[in-house]
Amino acid sequence: MAKYRTLASIASAVALAACSLAPHYEVPDAPVAAQYRSQGPWSLASPADQLDRAGWWKLYQQPELDDLEQRLIANNPDLRAALFHYEQAEAYIRQVSAQQYPQVSAAGNVQRERESDTRPLRSATGPTDYNSATLGLEVDYEVDLWGRVRDSVAASKDEGQAAHADLASTQLSLEIELARSYINLRGLDQQIQLIEGTEAAYQKALDLTRSRHGAGIVSGLDVARASNQLSSAQSELTQVRAKRALLEHAVAVLVGASPSEFQIAPGVEPIPLPAIPVGVPSDLLQRRPDVAAAERRVAEANSRIGVARAAYFPTLTLSAQGGVQSSVLGDLLSLPSSYWAIGPSLAVYLMDGGKRRAQLDSAKEATAEAGARYRSVVLASFREVEDNLTLLDDLGTATDQQQDAANAAQTSENLALSRYRRGASSYLDVVEAQSSALEAQRSVIELRTQQLDANVDLIRALGGGWTTDDLKHG
Repeated sequence: MAKYRTLASIASAVALAACSLAPHYEVPDAPVAAQYRSQGPWSLASPADQLDRAGWWKLYQQPELDDLEQRLIANNPDLRAALFHYEQAEAYIRQVSAQQYPQVSAAGNVQRERESDTRPLRSATGPTDYNSATLGLEVDYEVDLWGRVRDSVAASKDEGQAAHADLASTQLSLEIELARSYINLRGLDQQIQLIEGTEAAYQKALDLTRSRHGAGIVSGLDVARASNQLSSAQSELTQVRAKRALLEHAVAVLVGASPSEFQIAPGVEPIPLPAIPVGVPSDLLQRRPDVAAAERRVAEANSRIGVARAAYFPTLTLSAQGGVQSSVLGDLLSLPSSYWAIGPSLAVYLMDGGKRRAQLDSAKEATAEAGARYRSVVLASFREVEDNLTLLDDLGTATDQQQDAANAAQTSENLALSRYRRGASSYLDVVEAQSSALEAQRSVIELRTQQLDANVDLIRALGGGWTTDDLKHG
């Protein structure tokens, strides 16, 4: 045992002195502006004013959406698959980290053996048939002189953090998809309510034209126009209901439910448009999981350069083995049956046909590739934020303008109907006014829905409240 303690002490001392051949790591440079260009209805963020990572969707004040998001987190199969992938990465970290410790193995066997009579240098006095029993223990430890093991562990941990960020990115994407589907479904509910009201108005208009036609006041053309108007509205209502059904099916799949057994009751209450704490562009590098994942993969690739460089140097392994061996089972545990061996082994490639050079070149290029991908993700992130800030600003203006148009169209429809009842205009004027009013009001609903979509997309572009601090607790 004293020999083993001495061996362990030597190994520990050498390991502490181990170096790393990986290049000094620095996060790749990426263009970061001082502030966002777009201006609009949002608020700057302070350290205490960030999106809630565990429930950003509560900003929309929709209890049913909150319930659906919780069901998604608990039951979505794509999210569970991403979680299992992350757990694989965690298991791989433990697998690689095991190389930092001595590897201990034990073996035992009991055999009946016979030597060949024609074996070279066979002893004339030795038995031809004999028993053999062995019980042994072996300890091997690779001294990490060049940091190969250390860099391998660092690379695996970086990949584990990237997988953690991938999991967060997948969850955020699914949460965003659910929120957008819910918002669009509520927009369709509002359109259905509008068209149902319009259908009822068109039915009254048709009844009016039939009455006036029966009295000989108007021609059958007015009746045909009113009937066409009503049928068109009924067709639009059917189409919108079909769109709603498809969205309802999509929500069912997101929350892990069967579309055949899932239903969302209609609701037409307006969803408030919340102010989103945007912050400054530099915050984005810590708030988006896909950016963090890309950066961690650069760090992983950088560590693998150290692994590739270490292959040029000798591998030093300290080994110790011992046990007992005897041809008589009864004597197996006696002192004369013991054996042991202890000592280092050194191995190095002398010629490999350029294999190590190619592996090192590959590791360097992989690092350069990961750096380029990181910059691409960062630039795309800034673009997405700017896109949605611009959309929110412009859609807000467009919604106000469209509401003015809808108000004017409603006034025009009322005047056209009044003039028609007095016989001062043809029913064609009524049809045109009603069509314009319906389209203007539907456009208002669609623009408000688009505003909410852009609002949700802005949250996704900002990382949904996630921060790189979450990697430290993964």
